[in-house]
Amino acid sequence: MSKRYQVVIVGGGPVGVGLALTLARRGITSAVVEPRKLLSRIPKGQNLTQRTLEHFDRWGLAEKLRAARLMPKGYPIGELTAWGNLMSKYWHAPAGRELVREFYSQDNERLPQYQLEAVLREEIATLPAVTTYFGWNAGKVTQDASGVRVEISQDGGATDVLEGDYLVGCDGAHSGVREQVGIERSKQDYEQTMLLAVFRSRDLDEKLKRFPERSTYRVLRPELDGYWQFFGRIDVPDGWFFHAPVPPGSKIETFDSLALIRQAAGFDVECEFENLSFWQMRVAVATNYQVGRVFIAGDAAHSHPPYGGFGLNNGLEDIVNLGWKLSAVLQGWAGASLLESYSNERRPVFWETADDFITSRIKRDAAFLHRYNPERDVAEFEAAWEGRATDIGSRFQQYEPNYEGSPVVFGSPGGVNTAHGKHQVKARPGHHLAPVALSDGSNTFRALGDGFTLLAFDAPAAAVTAFEKAAAELRIPLKVVRDTRSHGREAYEAGLLLVRPDQYVVWAGDETPADAGAVLKRTVGKA
Repeated sequence: MSKRYQVVIVGGGPVGVGLALTLARRGITSAVVEPRKLLSRIPKGQNLTQRTLEHFDRWGLAEKLRAARLMPKGYPIGELTAWGNLMSKYWHAPAGRELVREFYSQDNERLPQYQLEAVLREEIATLPAVTTYFGWNAGKVTQDASGVRVEISQDGGATDVLEGDYLVGCDGAHSGVREQVGIERSKQDYEQTMLLAVFRSRDLDEKLKRFPERSTYRVLRPELDGYWQFFGRIDVPDGWFFHAPVPPGSKIETFDSLALIRQAAGFDVECEFENLSFWQMRVAVATNYQVGRVFIAGDAAHSHPPYGGFGLNNGLEDIVNLGWKLSAVLQGWAGASLLESYSNERRPVFWETADDFITSRIKRDAAFLHRYNPERDVAEFEAAWEGRATDIGSRFQQYEPNYEGSPVVFGSPGGVNTAHGKHQVKARPGHHLAPVALSDGSNTFRALGDGFTLLAFDAPAAAVTAFEKAAAELRIPLKVVRDTRSHGREAYEAGLLLVRPDQYVVWAGDETPADAGAVLKRTVGKA
């Protein structure tokens, strides 16, 4: 006897569970199928952006998430880069994500992915709309005009069939869902094997007190062609992980991991190992994120090296984008073409993230190391090294994913969906809404509803009425927030801002639109 849900989610990592959570908050039932009963203790996915914390805040989980951190409260989140090894005199520790803090309503955070997953699992266990199948494996996936089906099984032999209106594969880089529906991936395989070491070391903590406090320490060596050796803190004082390239043909059983760590550290550090493994350096982006009623998200759609904290954060952005759209279609107030905008919006963002913020950084580092070396020309190297000090900050300032080219957004002429942009308070269709204070002491971001929101600042009453009437006729949930156009709100450069459920502006103006209904229809895929 099959069981039916509105959405079946294959993969119960943070992306899959996050999708179940965002659907449940909108009244949508889902089933989550995940083979793991217990959480892995590998400390991946640690750097959570301000945008990711906005999601947890809207889910009511920001404080629980922050309480689950392993690092001391207020410990700096940022990186330091050294040339040669961590005892080098050449290093810099520039500002990073804090440079864009004013454009978000939350601070960023750092904690291992397994801590984040524990918070999410605890929350969905309280939600009647979510049914979990932990310890089950997903098998054959089929779909037709009426819905989707997936066969699931347990190791003990039990089997079942789950049906749904839609299915989302959040089942990782080796996604069985993606393969079954025939979605191909564009790959960049670096043919580079990397070491992951998880260990305890008080020695390393003591030696690194020479630096300002940081959570990540990168080492650049000329012979590594731009690949990093890098240490990351798991907790204070002695929890660490370490990634580094290893020579071709290396075997984890015989590889001298301690020697490599000592080389990068620059001294004979003592380590108590908890995990040693190899992984392959590659970037892969799916050619599309949807086939019929089946979607993919997170690592199933895009995978890459753990450089810059882009993976988990982008996966959560995927499901926030997809989650409201699935809900809107299932609740009947959006058109099916709205679902097509998911792949249209998200794929270009990650394609550019992979190329321009991950791969290109490796190439830039390689070019720098080949061109400059203090052993050849100290003065030339020191001048060039000083010029790189603001590199990380400039990357985060340029990383501003937006959907100006989306068919469901009133973007600028010639706009495209891209990872590149400039953070501004100005309200621009296709861009994330920056928070601005309201007269009641709150801010615009916190005032947003779960549906669409119309921010009206000294706006004509007729304009507000037109949107309210059109939304009612179309059954589109709309919250109106009224205030004056002063005390900082003038920075939006518009008196009327229409914001969709994932907090992106879709339309902005000062005058009553000729047809408010037409505006709303386009933004929900009914145009």
